[in-house]
Amino acid sequence: MHKAAGTLKPPRRVQKKNPGVARVLLADDNPASRLTLQTVLEAGGYRVDSAASAAEAVGLLDKSEYSLVLSDLAMESPEAGLKVLAHARMKEYRPATALVTSWHSGEEGETGASRRQVKMLIEPQNVPELLGHVASLIGQRASRRIARRLRQHA
Repeated sequence: MHKAAGTLKPPRRVQKKNPGVARVLLADDNPASRLTLQTVLEAGGYRVDSAASAAEAVGLLDKSEYSLVLSDLAMESPEAGLKVLAHARMKEYRPATALVTSWHSGEEGETGASRRQVKMLIEPQNVPELLGHVASLIGQRASRRIARRLRQHA
């Protein structure tokens, strides 16, 4: 206990950031979807920053480093999520990226090229399956980073 101005106060707890916890950026303009996914990801042990728009997500990407960037497809514009993922892929640290949506059927408006370039997490109602996809994406990113480092030192 600290004594300050005649009162006893409990010591301040310093919140330590756990560097071993994967950090996820979640961009979704639907507040209910964003809060639900954020809660699920945090319960799964991830540190989550959320953005309500593509512009906000891009700003967060410019300030922090993420292991994974999840974005809804249609926010301010029909393809705003693709812009978020493109911006994330330009980052030197190369986060894993995926679109997450609860309405996409996997057939509408999806070209062969976009299907190959973007991982799609569809209908996140099954929590264990969603967390499995997230862990897999982060694991694949870690493997790519290790392989890159080994090539650089070889």
